[in-house]
This record gives sequence, structure tokens and C-alpha cells, in this order.
Amino acid sequence: MPQGNYIEEHRKRYGRRFDYFERKRKKEARSVHENAKKFQNTLGIKGKMIAKKRYAEKAQLKKTLKMHDETPSRRKVNDEVQDGAVPAYLLDREQTTRAKILSNTIKQKRKEKAGKWEVPLPKVRPVAEDEMFKVIRSGKRKTKQWKRMITKATFVGPGFTRKPPKYERFIRPSGLRFTKANVTHPELKCSFNLEIIGVKKNPNGLMYSSLGVMTKGTIIEVNVSELGLVTPAGKVVWGKYAQVTNDPENDGCINAVLLV
Repeated sequence: MPQGNYIEEHRKRYGRRFDYFERKRKKEARSVHENAKKFQNTLGIKGKMIAKKRYAEKAQLKKTLKMHDETPSRRKVNDEVQDGAVPAYLLDREQTTRAKILSNTIKQKRKEKAGKWEVPLPKVRPVAEDEMFKVIRSGKRKTKQWKRMITKATFVGPGFTRKPPKYERFIRPSGLRFTKANVTHPELKCSFNLEIIGVKKNPNGLMYSSLGVMTKGTIIEVNVSELGLVTPAGKVVWGKYAQVTNDPENDGCINAVLLV
């Protein structure tokens, strides 16, 4: 057992203090006012940086709220036609009234649109090439330096065969190849050990995505057929995306959160 986990161990054995969640709620409620006071009194370059960050947050919040907002729509009036003459300029018009109507389907679509690109880890630390690759010297006099060994966790398909050493440009060590991931469903609050289908996108670049490198924040596709998820049309969902939330090369496993 690693050293330093005594706090977690104590919580597992004895639980938290009785008023923990109440104190936490009050602290979070106070933090808004404390942050506002701190931001107002911050001057100079730090103040500018904080103001820029807050502006971006508020702009994003307004966009999200706007997507969920109800829009006024027109509908035809079903009232009976009243007796009397109608002006000539109204003869070719249907009388309409504006009402805020929004069906559940449209609401759901808007929510999906608003949260389409939201991921559990929106910002991750960029990984430099020196950290990602290790230079392998080859040849009789060790002068050739065109080979690279990947130092991060990788995924290769089931039918993968290594190239002959003479032609292999990128070496993916078998000890750092992963085929399964521990995926947590955010709504069910359960974790499942699922097979990886492929690497969709690595935030560090297209080259890492094509090589199948999995670092923190990478979007992977996992096989969720055994979970029994179905679409609104009733079809079984085969694969879904998940985001890696840990550093696999340090932990020896891949932890991810399902994007629902």
C-alpha cells in the first residue's frame, strides 16, 4: 500500500464527521463572495488576467443559457371569425398569436447541443516530444537517430504486427500497450472494465492520435455492448466515447469517464 493514504483509510473505516456536508455547502456558498472580494482588490497584471478569465467564463455561461432558453414561436389562432368587414391589407393574412412553446424533444436536442463538446477534463497539461519519445540509437556506430520509443501508454488493434526492426520508425513497448479501460458511468455511479475499440483524439496532436497514444485527457472509444445501452429508436449501442482521467504510464491502468 502506498504511503500517505492514511486520510482515505480513516474515512473508509470511520466515515466523515456528521456536519461535513453542511459545512462544505456553507463553505462553497461563502467562496463566491470571497472570490468576488479578492478579484475586486486584485490590481495590475494579475487583475487583468483574472478579469480576462472571468469574462471568458461568463461568455460561455451566457452561450449555454441561451441554448437552453425558450424561443417565441407563432401558432395559428383557432378563434371563430368575427362578423364584420376585414381591411383589404389583412385579407391574405392568417391571424397568429405568439406563444412560448417548447416540446420535450426540442429541449432535449438543445441540451445535447449545449453539452456536445463538454468533457470532464476541458484543460490538460501539454506533453512535449522529449517527454513522449525516447531517442533510440541504431546502426553499427550508433549514429542513426531516427528511431523513437514511445514512453506513454498506447493502444494497438487486435491484428497488430510489428514491422521489421530495420523499417520500424516508432516503437510501442508491449509493456505499455493497453486493451482495456476502467470506465465510470457518471449517472449510474458504477465502473466497468471495458475493451478499447480505438483512440479518437489525443489533445496533444494528430500524430499521437494516429499512433494510439493515451495520455490524460485523451478521448477513446470503448465497447459498451455488455452494458445494454440503447438509443431512443431501440437499437443497441455498440461503442461510446470516454475521456482518460489519469496518467496511465504512472498508474499501470486506464481510468476513464464515459461521455453521455
